[in-house]
Amino acid sequence: MDIVDPQIEEYVERLSSPHEALLVELDAATRGVDIGNAGMLTGPVAGRFLELLVWAIRPRRVLEIGTFTGHSALAMAAGLPADGRIDTLELDPDRATFAQSWFDRSPHSSKITLHVGPALESIERLDGTFDFVFLDADKDGYIDYYEAVLPRLSERGLIVADNTLWSGGVLDGDGPIVAFNDHVAADPRSVQVILPVRDGMTLIRRR
Repeated sequence: MDIVDPQIEEYVERLSSPHEALLVELDAATRGVDIGNAGMLTGPVAGRFLELLVWAIRPRRVLEIGTFTGHSALAMAAGLPADGRIDTLELDPDRATFAQSWFDRSPHSSKITLHVGPALESIERLDGTFDFVFLDADKDGYIDYYEAVLPRLSERGLIVADNTLWSGGVLDGDGPIVAFNDHVAADPRSVQVILPVRDGMTLIRRR
């Protein structure tokens, strides 16, 4: 199911600020290697949306759960203040190596630290609070990741969860994204809104 009419999507992408050159190249490179579904890329509109959120909020500590090939981390890094940093978590070593090679080419590379291994273990090892969390990893783990990071959000911290409309599959009433959406909606600790950006992006804050 198309979440948004394809003609509207084309219009939105055409009139939104385009990818930076490095991200255009990364997009093409991701599609040219056997490293996972290229549909997992954040894409130009969602990437620019993340960058603008980070630019507006000015977080000093960003946590990304699910690096894939590094597109979203690079998009967010462009919006970070000079003293901001991103901890990005990736389970797959091959994807992590690929992403790091692109981080190394970016002027924002010093802002990004990539951690390889199970995300919950990495989160436990990281100290302190997070000002901004981007959740885009295995969907079966979404509730556990949410529970791990919600108590560690800073006072004005924000979680952005990706793929929360699951190509319309949420209307079937089953699956891990449905369970996650229901879990967040029923949680008295949070305030959330689901936006029909790309495949659905949910913005969450603590009450």
